[in-house]
Formats: sequence, C-alpha cells, structure tokens
Amino acid sequence: MNTKKNIIIDCDPGIDDSLALLLALQSEEFNVVGITIVSGNAPATIGAQNALKVLRLVDRLDIPVYIGAEEPLKVPFESAQDTHGEDGLGNSRIPFVTSVQPKANAISFIKNTLKQNPNTTVLALGPLTNIALALKEDPNCFAEISRFIIMGGSYRSHGNCSPVAEYNFWCDPDAAKFVFSQNLPVSIEMVGLDVTRKIVLTPTILEYMKHTDEQIYQFIQQITQFYFDYHWEHETVLGCVINDPLTIAYALAPTLAKGFNSHVEIATTGISRGQSIVDDHNFWQLPNNSYILTDVDQTAFWHLFLSRVCKAEGSQLSQVLPQLLEVRS
Repeated sequence: MNTKKNIIIDCDPGIDDSLALLLALQSEEFNVVGITIVSGNAPATIGAQNALKVLRLVDRLDIPVYIGAEEPLKVPFESAQDTHGEDGLGNSRIPFVTSVQPKANAISFIKNTLKQNPNTTVLALGPLTNIALALKEDPNCFAEISRFIIMGGSYRSHGNCSPVAEYNFWCDPDAAKFVFSQNLPVSIEMVGLDVTRKIVLTPTILEYMKHTDEQIYQFIQQITQFYFDYHWEHETVLGCVINDPLTIAYALAPTLAKGFNSHVEIATTGISRGQSIVDDHNFWQLPNNSYILTDVDQTAFWHLFLSRVCKAEGSQLSQVLPQLLEVRS
C-alpha cells in the first residue's frame, strides 16, 4: 500500500528554495508529483534550471519541472538576485542540466493534477502568481486539496524587503491578496518571517555537514557562501536565514511549529505594499482564512533537516545539536 503524500512544490529557486527541495526529495513520506516555477528570487527560466540542478544532485530527474508565470499579475517584476546571485544559486556556477528540459504550462499542470489527485498538498515557497492564476482559471481546483502551506508574510516580525513586507508577498502583492480572498476549503497555513527568522544556517552547522555527507555539503556550501556574505553585510548575521525549508519541515512534522487562526488581508499599494495584516483581535468580524505560525522548535527542525538532507546519524546528531545551536538566542 502506497502511503506517500502527493505534493506539488511551487517555488522560485533561489538558495533557500533549493534547500527546501532537498528536504522534500529526501523525505520518504512525500511523493513529489511536480515542481512548478514562478519568477521571484530569480526569473522563472533560471529558477527552473536551478530546480533541475537539485534534482540531478539527488538523482531524481524523473520529477517534472514546469515553468509558470514570468511576471507578477500587475506590478513590474523585481527579482531578489541581489540576495541570491545572478544565477539564483549564489553565483555558484554549477553546470546546467542538459539531459532534461523544463516543461511549459505550470498553471495547467497545477489545475489538472489537483483535479486528478484529491488530497494533494500544495506547498508554495515563492510569490503566489502561479497559484492565483490557477484559481482565476478554475476557482474549484483547490476543492479537494489536503493542505495548502505557504512561505510568506509576517505577523509581528519586520519585513525583509520593506519595513513591513516579506519578499514573496511584496513581489506580487496582487496575487497574494487574491489567493487570501478566495474562501478556500482549507486554511492557508502561513509560514512567515516570525518563525523562519529563527532558522539560521550558521557556519557551525555548515561545518558539521562536512562530516556527514560530502557531496551534499559541497553543494550547500557552494550556494550559501553568497547568502552568508549578504546576511553579514546587511544584517550583521553570521550565517543565513533559510526560510523555505521550514515550510517543508512543517508539512512533514506539524508539531514542530504552532500558531493561531485568524483572518489575514494583504495590502497591495503604497508604503504597505505586500504587508500581511493579521486581524488577531477580530476587528473585521470576518471568517478565519489562515493559520499563522508564531513559534518553532529549532532543535526539532535541525534534527529533521540534518538527518534527512545530510544523512546525519540520529544518536550522534542528538548529542551534537546542543553544540550547534547554543549560540542561537
């Protein structure tokens, strides 16, 4: 009996998206039926190639990659290549995949797959343009999904591309607003900056990876050095915040994070563009549309990530994790 959970990963690789893909692909609970690409951290054509590079690394080029929206719904596209490098992978110059090509029509793939495979989980790690377009074309395509988990937004944490906005929502605020307004049959599980900022890949953790899986370590080290330098220059952080892997980890182990239900609206213009406004005091008297994560068990996350992605041995990992995390507040 096949008990694997079908998932679609909609993403914009991106350094942290690539780490998230590694975690999903190395988790036996998941059957990744397809990876759909949206323009975000890098243009969609670059992001698709990066997804293929990750698939090649773990010998999973059988999983299809689909290119979706190359522009936001209304606003001009502004990538995050200043953060992720011109190639989206920290200017690592990892060779292109030539044996497989990405496919077109990500939006059609999302709609058709969800119709044909009830109880699929959708994990959205980038701007919500592809998801919005799928729902615009077929408002019922999410009718039988199992869970809808997104990396995006913030509740009480400050933004990462404006004082109030997280990048994915800021990049395409109109798509985010549309998706949150759709009265979906499942709550939008919002993995925002309140929890992802607590997941920091430090030089110490990276050094530990070197002693677990050399090939995976080399890949992660190559793509994160640029990210490390950016975080130090702009935030005086030793290491880098890796937002997207927490979304995958939470999908695998919901107990490692917790939050609360509320109604969320997304601002689309002006100085608040992309802000996720959480009505935690029920001013608007509107139905809850989201479950907003506010707390995360960092130790549980790193145990899951390092044991899956880097093949760290369980008892040794439990022994060393307090050393790896002791400098984190």
